[in-house]
Amino acid sequence: MWDLFLRSLPLLQTAFLMTLGLGFASFVLGCVLGLAIALLRNSQGRILRTIAFAYVSIFRGTPLLVQMLLIYFGLPHYGIVVSPIPSALIALSLFAAAYLSEIFRSGINSVDPGQWEAADSMSMGYWVCLRRIILPQAFRIALPPMGSRLIALIKDTSLASTITVMELTRVAEQVGAATFKYMEMFVMVGAMYWVVNQLLTILQTWLEGRWTRHMR
Repeated sequence: MWDLFLRSLPLLQTAFLMTLGLGFASFVLGCVLGLAIALLRNSQGRILRTIAFAYVSIFRGTPLLVQMLLIYFGLPHYGIVVSPIPSALIALSLFAAAYLSEIFRSGINSVDPGQWEAADSMSMGYWVCLRRIILPQAFRIALPPMGSRLIALIKDTSLASTITVMELTRVAEQVGAATFKYMEMFVMVGAMYWVVNQLLTILQTWLEGRWTRHMR
């Protein structure tokens, strides 16, 4: 197995960076979009709440693989051609945003409503209150599920192999087909996913201890 690992190392290095790039980039984009959707879900406008609810319902209620295939294979029927990597990034980001929006919404709603009232009594505007008071507390509350969603997203990048993105799973398939050593390749790739996610788990635990120490 060690010889196979050394022979496939150049491919694995490139695929490893692709996996991390897709995972972290889609998480950041998903956080931005998810926060916007969470705010829409909590808004006073009924139409805005309905749009946000529909978005979450669609993207949480359908498989990520189907969404990815629709973007890559479906959009060209309407004249919109998206290459494999952007297709994977768009699908992962939209999918992550649906889950992250609910995480953010629960975090925001967990903050004591009295803090909104106190900010209003001090003539503090909605956005200022949100930025200075509500969101910092909401992010601390939402940190554990956010970490879990990032870990899940790193694993979800493996679905990008179905649209020819050269990430870890795709490389394992190709090297396995060339050498007939599928077991060894998938064990190695599985170990790489595990190491990355363990490091993320340790980072999440450290951040929880640092950011929530005063809340205990």
